[in-house]
Amino acid sequence: MMKRSSSRAARAFLRAVVRRREESMMPHGMKWLGMCLLGLGWMVSVTAQEFPSKIVRLVIPYPPGGSAEAQARIVAQGLQAEWKQSVVIENKPGAGTTLGAAFVAKAAPDGYTLYLASTSHTVTQSLYKDLPYHAVKSFAAISMIATSPFVLTVHPSVPARTVTELVALARSKPGALTYASSGNGAGPHLSGEIFRSTMGIEVVHVPFKGTGPALTALLGDQVHYFFADVAVLPMLKAGKLRALAVTSPTRFTLLPDAPTMIEAGVPNYTTTNWSALVAPAGTPPDVVARINAAVRAALRSAEVVQRYNAQGYEATASSPQELEAHMTAEVERYAKAVASAGVKVD
Repeated sequence: MMKRSSSRAARAFLRAVVRRREESMMPHGMKWLGMCLLGLGWMVSVTAQEFPSKIVRLVIPYPPGGSAEAQARIVAQGLQAEWKQSVVIENKPGAGTTLGAAFVAKAAPDGYTLYLASTSHTVTQSLYKDLPYHAVKSFAAISMIATSPFVLTVHPSVPARTVTELVALARSKPGALTYASSGNGAGPHLSGEIFRSTMGIEVVHVPFKGTGPALTALLGDQVHYFFADVAVLPMLKAGKLRALAVTSPTRFTLLPDAPTMIEAGVPNYTTTNWSALVAPAGTPPDVVARINAAVRAALRSAEVVQRYNAQGYEATASSPQELEAHMTAEVERYAKAVASAGVKVD
């Protein structure tokens, strides 16, 4: 009996000793953890200060040539001037821009792989099922770089000189008016669909394979109107076509006499052609901030502004938060337009 009692007492004593030992070590362990976290924060800060220490690649989801690559090269050269470090363009076209986006979404989140996102980036979220990424959540927003409106353009034979007159004409002849687009689900198509549903008109969508064929059809009086991109500007200046309005929230610097769609009587209507820089989700905030600062500095250059204007775009910087909010709103807006139009892609 005495032995059993002594054994229990000994075990209790040992447990007490171990517990006190653990308690005495806990602050030491917490201090160690704190030091590790502090060191990690210091390493991230140093990494951001040294960024970029090697070549940065800017992925664009289109083939070589074209306006997207031209825009990418303008900002890439601006960043090179700021960083004294090479920024190379890497073309990864295919599957309606989704191949390039998927590649960047899976890249290391270190700031050395960037992506040129555009209007199509937010549209494809609703067009394609089972994408391996999310247009907003899988990326770290950095900055807008350039914006341009679509231009509601008519052939001179159309007896409408204002948006109000075009709507009245469409209502007087349900199903008679046709509008072109550069393809099923493209920005001009969805801009036309938002216009149709907002104003409650019955018109016929005629998709073409690209902006060039769509403009050719409009010039040939084969369709009545087209939400054209800036490629239409020379034709407007030559008097071959007529602009009724621009889709941006404010008037377009390169077409100052054209009212906005809102000014022309279409409530809450805005759609834009835009380009922006994003990185893979998880890119350190300090690195994102450093890239954003370099983009802002580059876009303040008079030469960069002039080069974007020559492309028909306005240099437009933003904060990461503003860009993320913009992309989120775009995904929601185009999801409604895609559903309303019943758009399907192969």
